[in-house]
Amino acid sequence: MPEGRELYRSPNGDRWLLIRETLSDRVLVRHEPNLPSGGKVSVVEVGDFLNQGHGPEQQALLRLIGSLVEAEASATSLADRT
Repeated sequence: MPEGRELYRSPNGDRWLLIRETLSDRVLVRHEPNLPSGGKVSVVEVGDFLNQGHGPEQQALLRLIGSLVEAEASATSLADRT
């Protein structure tokens, strides 16, 4: 089972997770729809996921990426001061 981090959970119970395929080390987005809508899990490349629209699930991934960039910039800034 791939490792994952929940990106977003919709009010109707759909979930989107950022996952890492352990064998290939690829980072993907896994969509787990709620059971009434069929519950068929899908996995897509990050770029394809972002190209699907500007919904709350894409916004959640963009916020996560932004937080990683901010954390890296802060760490670099602290290292430069020493």
